Amino acid sequence: MTDTDHATRPGGRTARVRSDVLAAVEAELAEHGYDALTIDAVATRSGVHRTTVYRRWKSVAGLLVDLLEAGSDDSWQPPDTGSLEGDLIALNREVHAALTARPSITQAVIAASFRTPEAADALTTFWQDRYARSALVVTRAVARGEIPAGTDAQQLLLTATAPLYHQLVLLRRPLPRSAADRFARIAAASVD
Repeated sequence: MTDTDHATRPGGRTARVRSDVLAAVEAELAEHGYDALTIDAVATRSGVHRTTVYRRWKSVAGLLVDLLEAGSDDSWQPPDTGSLEGDLIALNREVHAALTARPSITQAVIAASFRTPEAADALTTFWQDRYARSALVVTRAVARGEIPAGTDAQQLLLTATAPLYHQLVLLRRPLPRSAADRFARIAAASVD
């Protein structure tokens, strides 16, 4: 059995080690940024011997990639409020909360992903997974007869969420949650 097989096995010591290490990566990255992220700091914070961390993850880039890949292991689903507008508002509120948390692991991971090609690829895969899962919002709205079949789910989701990333991450401007709600309403109303 390989380390990868152990890492995906539910339960057991290997799963606990991975969980502890990834929690430490998340905390270190959010608090100190990518430049201060080291295997030694992660080992100390996680309580996992540094040799184990080096053997399993090999580098800081490996730690970041695994953190992003772990995002695909969760059971997250978009909220079902009963309407397209409500679902988009709920999604935008989640995005807003993630981007405005202090420290924001979401912003830290986005920034770190520009540092290595492996992390950039892992972040792209993470976003593809999230957009695929979020497409359920559009599928439900089509089934309810709110919007036409064939509505481009990714375009609608980008219309709703992109202003949040633009304001909070790129421009680093404050954005109240009410503005996130407004962008969701605009996106819902844009579907013809």
